[in-house]
Amino acid sequence: MSTEPPKEPSPVLAIDALFRGLILLVEYAIVASLLVVAADVLVRTLIDFIRTSGALPQLVVTAIDGLLVVIILLDIAHTVFGNLRVFEFPVRPFLIIGVLAGVRDILSASARLSLSSSLTSTAFSDTLISLAMGVGVVVFLLLGLVILNKSNPGDDPAQS
Repeated sequence: MSTEPPKEPSPVLAIDALFRGLILLVEYAIVASLLVVAADVLVRTLIDFIRTSGALPQLVVTAIDGLLVVIILLDIAHTVFGNLRVFEFPVRPFLIIGVLAGVRDILSASARLSLSSSLTSTAFSDTLISLAMGVGVVVFLLLGLVILNKSNPGDDPAQS
């Protein structure tokens, strides 16, 4: 039986482990901060909805807008937490987040058009342009999702 002294870990491996730990710590900090922001937006949205008296349609639109922001933040947190440590760049989750953000913009512009009784000509034109841009963004992102699904028929969209 040989009595070899235990091998010292190489300095390169120790530095590599240190950087991996720091990267992991940053990833968790990003996810935690996104969750804190999402919780804050959710609580503020609910409090504003309950406490604010006014036109119900405007309250509902504001609440839906806040909830969509929470959903977008949670999707980003899920994507960061689940996909940053793999060696391929996942496109599908970011396309879905973009679609959600585009739908939020469409709902916001539609609400401005339907709830504002006195829009100036410039404000009306700007809102229509915003609405058209939102629709265009959503259409192109959905087209990207369709192309992605057609190009990778074996991939399960529920896993991305």
